[in-house]
Amino acid sequence: MADAAAALDARTRDGVIAIAHAAAAAILDVYAGAFDVIRKADASPVTAADLAAHHVIVDGLSRLTPDIPVLSEESAESVALDTRRRWTRMWLVDPLDGTREFVKRNGEFSVNIALIEHGVAVFGVIQAPVTGTLWHGAPGVGAWRRDGAVDTRLRARRFEGVAPLRVAASRSHRDPRTTALLARIGKTEPMPLGSSLKFCRLAEGALDVYPRFGPTSEWDTAAGQAILEGAGGVVLDPAGRPFRYNQRDSLLNGDFIALGDPSLPWRDWLPG
Repeated sequence: MADAAAALDARTRDGVIAIAHAAAAAILDVYAGAFDVIRKADASPVTAADLAAHHVIVDGLSRLTPDIPVLSEESAESVALDTRRRWTRMWLVDPLDGTREFVKRNGEFSVNIALIEHGVAVFGVIQAPVTGTLWHGAPGVGAWRRDGAVDTRLRARRFEGVAPLRVAASRSHRDPRTTALLARIGKTEPMPLGSSLKFCRLAEGALDVYPRFGPTSEWDTAAGQAILEGAGGVVLDPAGRPFRYNQRDSLLNGDFIALGDPSLPWRDWLPG
């Protein structure tokens, strides 16, 4: 799928980046004041910022690439299964990843936009609204961190046997299996961080491992996977298979482990 990623021209890439910036601005408009928190049917929170970013992204992508459908967290229920399963190319969007972090006002939330080709995340953009930093990348092409107008090429860290391993441990989703995995690794440096920013830190070489047990949604991981793979890392299910998207009836992911260095002995760490 590297050819598909390479075929994403600079105009489209920069257009998506501009849309992510605009969504971040819409989020910060809400973040600056008081806001209500509504609970969805699954008890997950949603705010006016989620909806504002959703409209900015969907409208922007529909103008930029009118031939590519958009599946966003905030409108996924309105898209019939038979419809989306016919899509071989689509945008997969989380307008505000880390709504719980947004509500806590700790700044650890993001905008996620990914391009999916035949189930593969071939391009991803993650924008951190509070800092203004943006990451973008594609498998087989590369990954970059953008600060202002400057792009810095990213390489995930290759572990050279010097402990401790730096492990992302979610602030909002720590569970017994993650605790068990940390114990099996041995000496670790847990680094709590919210939302898809964990994938970005892996791509930068600031983290080594991100385990996740329990459900996430496809829009939570697709952009981060594209960026991490562009930097030389991987996102794998417990059988060692790379994550794929829009291939099943459910939009929920299973367990996964994300690695900056694919040669790490991750199978030895999985709890039985």
